[in-house]
Amino acid sequence: MAWWRRRRGPASPRGGADLSSARAHLADFVASRRGVEAYVEPATNITATTVVLIAHDGEWTRRALPSRPVAFEVARGLDVPVYDVNLTGYPARMREWTARQRRSKER
Repeated sequence: MAWWRRRRGPASPRGGADLSSARAHLADFVASRRGVEAYVEPATNITATTVVLIAHDGEWTRRALPSRPVAFEVARGLDVPVYDVNLTGYPARMREWTARQRRSKER
């Protein structure tokens, strides 16, 4: 039965999102915010390789990409600083922004 099958290799981007739409979304984020940095996240058994863009105020967005080399290439193409999240971790401003968003939704 289908639920016994295991997926081979890292997960693909959810919903079959194509590379061009991911690039367009990331480029729009960079163009509409200041102080943006890119963080490349590795693929896991559950998620594809992703790029997280974080603005100066901590606002962030994430998009799945086909592979680690493609993720670095896309991020470098945006002309923003690029980091490997395994080496640097996430900046505190990202966590602070997320916490502020949660608090505002609770009100």
